[in-house]
Amino acid sequence: MRKLVYLIVVIVALGLIVVGCNPAVPLTGQNELVNKAKGNCATIQDGTIFASTGELLTPGYDKFGYNYQAHIFNGRYCDYDRELGGGYCDVTLVMKWNDAWLSNKDCDGDNLLDRHYGFDSYIGSGAWCTNHQSGGEGDDHWTYFIKIVAVPADAYVEDGYWYTADDTEIGEVIWGSFAIIQEVSNDPSLDEHGILYHSPANPGLGKW
Repeated sequence: MRKLVYLIVVIVALGLIVVGCNPAVPLTGQNELVNKAKGNCATIQDGTIFASTGELLTPGYDKFGYNYQAHIFNGRYCDYDRELGGGYCDVTLVMKWNDAWLSNKDCDGDNLLDRHYGFDSYIGSGAWCTNHQSGGEGDDHWTYFIKIVAVPADAYVEDGYWYTADDTEIGEVIWGSFAIIQEVSNDPSLDEHGILYHSPANPGLGKW
C-alpha cells in the first residue's frame, strides 16, 4: 500500500502544485527575497496565515498532526488531507520538509505559507521532502521511507531519470521537477529488507 499512496500524501498534504520549469528569479521573486531580508514577513504566530483548506494556522501541532512551524507532520495516514478519519488510520505517517518546499512564513502577502520563495518553480530551489510510513504488528510490521528533492537548474531528463550536468544519475523523475534520491523498505511480506534505491549523485538532502 505505502508505495502506491506516498505520491498523493505529499501532494495533498502540503497543497503542492508543481507548475513551470523556469528557475529564473522574476520580479515577484526578487520582491520576496527583499521582504525576507528586511524581515517583512508574516509568521504563524501573527495569526494571519491560513492553510490551503481555509483553517487559520497556529503554532504547534494541530488536530491533524501538522506542525507547520517545525516543518513536520506526525500522525495517522488517514488525516494527512486535513480531514479526520478515512482509510488507513492504522498507518503512521511522518513527513518532513525544508523551508524551500513549504516555508513557515508568508513573505509575499497572500496569507499562505510560501513555496520555493525567490524562484518561480521548484527547480533549483533546493526543496526537499521526506515521507516515512509504518504499519502492521509483530511479524507483519513494515516501514517505508523515501527522500524527494527538487532538481538543480542545470539537470536534465533521460529515460525517466534526472541527471546532473556532468551526467551523473540523480534519481527517478517524479512530478516533473523532482527526483527520488532514496527509497528504503523493510517489509517481510514483500521480502524487502533495506535500501531499494540510492542516488549515485548523492542521497543526502543537503546536497540539493
